[in-house]
Amino acid sequence: MARERAIHDPSPPRIMTGRPYTPMPMFKFLLTSLLLILPLTLAAQDTKTVPPTVAASPQVVLHTSQGDITLELYPEKAPKSVANFLQYVRDGFYDGTLLHRVIPGYLVQGGLYTRDLQPKRTRPAIASEADNGLSNLRGTISVARGADPSSGTAQFFFNLVDNRRLDFVGNQSGLTWGYAVFGKVIKGMDVIDKIAALPTRAIGPFAGDVPDPLVVISSAQIVGEESPASATSTSAPAKAAVIHAVPEKAKPATGKGKAKAHKPA
Repeated sequence: MARERAIHDPSPPRIMTGRPYTPMPMFKFLLTSLLLILPLTLAAQDTKTVPPTVAASPQVVLHTSQGDITLELYPEKAPKSVANFLQYVRDGFYDGTLLHRVIPGYLVQGGLYTRDLQPKRTRPAIASEADNGLSNLRGTISVARGADPSSGTAQFFFNLVDNRRLDFVGNQSGLTWGYAVFGKVIKGMDVIDKIAALPTRAIGPFAGDVPDPLVVISSAQIVGEESPASATSTSAPAKAAVIHAVPEKAKPATGKGKAKAHKPA
């Protein structure tokens, strides 16, 4: 019996210490191992680089020949419009472009034309977000477009007054769709008012509304990011020279060929 017990008894031989030996259960062994490994795992995680977070309300500074304009954007309300605008800024697209259209008591528009009034090559148009609940109030910035609500690319405009008639009222047509607000001016509205007070003239493809002197965006920069390199793109092919514009006070601008003068009602 003693020999049989020695073969089949899995217990290790006892060491005479004065206390009976109790084998460690397997789960206690695993728990001890885990406690030894866990600090090493946490230490390894601490050494990983934390990816940069995107600001909830990114800000952009436009440096113009008339002064600086600081914008706060609304990515939660207009994610596509904000992402599109920020990408143009990061690409250096707006550097050297004009605020080419001024209508006192209405708007200031820009973001496409170079100093010699040639349109730059843009990325594809984005879907309109005019139905985001934001209103075209004084100091807001919106996506400029053509007759098609989803034809906006790089151009934008500043509302000089509360232009509620540019808000979304329905999806029946381009007239009712409105214009997508995606941010507001938080500093430099006095600069925009100064631009709006400049005399205007007919020049290049425009029959009027071009400020004199020309207002140049020397650079655009996202606050907290490095300044982008200037874009290499210069001008778009002839078919892209459509004026994606906000409407006259009576009807939307379709914008092929010579631009008509737009006067407040």
